[in-house]
Amino acid sequence: MTVSILIDADACPVKDEVYRVADRFKAEVRVVSNSAFRIPDNPRIKRVVVDDGFDAADDWIAENADAKSVVITADILLADRCIKAGATVLAHNGKPFDAAGIGGAVATRAIMEDLRAGMDGIGGGPPPFSKADRSRFLQELDRVMNRLKNT
Repeated sequence: MTVSILIDADACPVKDEVYRVADRFKAEVRVVSNSAFRIPDNPRIKRVVVDDGFDAADDWIAENADAKSVVITADILLADRCIKAGATVLAHNGKPFDAAGIGGAVATRAIMEDLRAGMDGIGGGPPPFSKADRSRFLQELDRVMNRLKNT
């Protein structure tokens, strides 16, 4: 069974890195988004364009995630759904989401959303994406792919 990588692609800063790692492991890649954009000319990399419906990309990814999938997303709620489907989930910065920590991440997200709502639009956001994040992502994706190819 081939490992598949499902990318929540609209705001993903590591698509090129995923393509390189997937090619090395001969993995299937699905680039899921609400709009079309360029992907490499590779038969194992496919674009999946979903409609503009709320969470349409998330729904497609969650419905297609399984134990032989690696999901790349920063969306905590999508990560939760994919973990429940048996998938391995990585954030763009290489941080793995797992069953032990996802409940706390979902709760923290809800608290932060409430805090931001009370601040009338004032707030930060995630820190800027760095070279260290990219490096950590590549290391973690490589580790995950090696683990999955041996199962």
